[in-house]
Amino acid sequence: MRRYWVAVLIIVLLTGCQSTHEQLINQGYPPAYADGFEDGCSSGRQAAGVMAGDFRKDVPRYLHNPQYETGWDDGLRQCQAMQENQDLQDYRAHHWDERDEQWQQEKDRDAARAYRRK
Repeated sequence: MRRYWVAVLIIVLLTGCQSTHEQLINQGYPPAYADGFEDGCSSGRQAAGVMAGDFRKDVPRYLHNPQYETGWDDGLRQCQAMQENQDLQDYRAHHWDERDEQWQQEKDRDAARAYRRK
């Protein structure tokens, strides 16, 4: 089920011109769900440490409207997970590329030493 929501979110993010809210409504989601998803997504990005995200939650609506609640929860989880995954990929790309470069340099030096001894 989680994969389904991640796929939906990726499709939503790749649509470009339409906002997430508009895309969800065009896909048949109720407006309350779309509102909750949008608020939860912003909150999820903020929870993952992105300064651009704002914590947004209409608490009375969350407590009394199950569609808003579900949308908010889905948006929070998905956007937080996507941001954390992106941060991890960025970290690995930076640090692992650096390690690979260091390993290649060490390998080349060792090969050069081995060839000089012959």
